[in-house]
Amino acid sequence: MTTTELLFRQDAYLKETDGAVVAHTPEGGIVLDQTMFYATGGGQPGDSGILAWGDQSLEIATTVKTPDGDIVLVPAEPSALPPIGTLVVQRLDWGRRYGHMRVHTALHLLSVVVPLPVTGGSISAEKGRLDFDMPDAPEDKEVLADQLNALISQGLAVGEQWISDAELEANPSLVKTMSVQPPKGAGQVRLVRIGEGDDQVDLQPCGGTHVANTAEIGRVRIGKIEKKGRQNRRVYLHLGDAPAG
Repeated sequence: MTTTELLFRQDAYLKETDGAVVAHTPEGGIVLDQTMFYATGGGQPGDSGILAWGDQSLEIATTVKTPDGDIVLVPAEPSALPPIGTLVVQRLDWGRRYGHMRVHTALHLLSVVVPLPVTGGSISAEKGRLDFDMPDAPEDKEVLADQLNALISQGLAVGEQWISDAELEANPSLVKTMSVQPPKGAGQVRLVRIGEGDDQVDLQPCGGTHVANTAEIGRVRIGKIEKKGRQNRRVYLHLGDAPAG
């Protein structure tokens, strides 16, 4: 078993770095000793980009995690892989990833303005959705949008902290998702925090990548609100243009 160092955990803004090939998967994937590519999980898609070595390059379509915890970069097409031991340059499709970071952070704030249990969710580079245990639809989605944009415009810092499995079990209210439980068993659980001190508005377990400040999200709009079963409502959120700067 190999263990990939998760560089996206240390710096979600890393766009290019090196890495050494430590394994190939039977399906034609590549495992590196360290990677900034985020693997599919928690509703957030796996990253894409390019691997380059020597005068060769390989398009990476997505990134997944094995049951053993390895991060596997999946080529867009079957291709000759860089041999084990090769030092490669990783180049992230930054525009796509940054969209995921903006949407993911916005969805955390959506769960603040809609304080109901979350039953599902999905993220893309331009939009996302959360499913809520919500028997009745909101009366006015523009009010929701205004509340959400007011939070975003506060420019709240987004950070993280770690707690033990036992601390999480003692504070079950931290978990908003009914359908996906945070990973346990490693001894520690990562919490994503939005706002600090008296200005903290959200704290919940999450392994995804996020912007460093809510102002980076820019204005959003609430799209369709669909009925999904007797108790569920699906709320769509759409990004506007990224803020300048």
